[in-house]
Amino acid sequence: MPARHSFLPYLLAASGVGLFALMDGLMKHAALMTGAYTATLLRSLIGAALIAPLWLARRPRWPRGRLLRLHIERGVVTAAMALTWFFALTRLPLAEALAISFVAPLITLYFAHLLLGEAISRRAILASLLGFAGALVIVAGRIHAAGMTRDLALGLAAMACSALCYAYSFIVIRRQSQLAGPIEVATFHAGIGGLVLLLGAPFAFTMPAIPVLGVIGLAGALTVLGSMAIAWAYARAETQALVPLEYTGFVWAAWIGWQWFDERVTLATLLGLGMIVAGSWIVRPRGPVPAL
Repeated sequence: MPARHSFLPYLLAASGVGLFALMDGLMKHAALMTGAYTATLLRSLIGAALIAPLWLARRPRWPRGRLLRLHIERGVVTAAMALTWFFALTRLPLAEALAISFVAPLITLYFAHLLLGEAISRRAILASLLGFAGALVIVAGRIHAAGMTRDLALGLAAMACSALCYAYSFIVIRRQSQLAGPIEVATFHAGIGGLVLLLGAPFAFTMPAIPVLGVIGLAGALTVLGSMAIAWAYARAETQALVPLEYTGFVWAAWIGWQWFDERVTLATLLGLGMIVAGSWIVRPRGPVPAL
């Protein structure tokens, strides 16, 4: 195992965040071309096809009981999260959507209190209020710039649903991590999510053009690579040191949105992002966090 001061985990964590931002850009393009449902379904199935052989190569035992229920639960939740997220990207600028999604870890505090019995400190309440206020600033800025159109309302509703699902998924991930390794978790995450999404295929699937299918395939590959890079990094460096790197995703999203979709980052977005980041900073771990 590398020494704690090795720069490689930080480089891989930042790279993983960048890969996910690039994947979001590709998926936004694909969703605009062929629909959010088709793009989300195919990305999940392609991701499962790429990661499953790595799990099967270990000759694992099929999960049962509580672990299987957790795999199914997360697959269902993240299917809803991904579908609403990519739909929201077709209605909102990429950087704004990502900035709003940063409130999810703050929402998780309340899910952890309700479902895991964890106490919520005054500091955590202050942080969540600050984060929500930041999200409202971003939303107000978007409404001021574009007006409250039907597309914007649908995008914001989808974004809210995705953030809630994302926050809840943290709870499931915490339970999963005690019972299964990251490759198994990633395999069932993509596989069950794809199977859940398949239920809507008779009603919503449309065969994409070959170039769009290639874009979705690349997005699926980037999802797997990003997940593996981040999992490797978090196994070799302290969580509190790596978490701030998540916010570098905003820089990537802003650049991709500008270059690919001619989206401009507004002052309201930067102000709201600063408030959300400040809230997350308030609830950061204060003591040393042991490496995994």
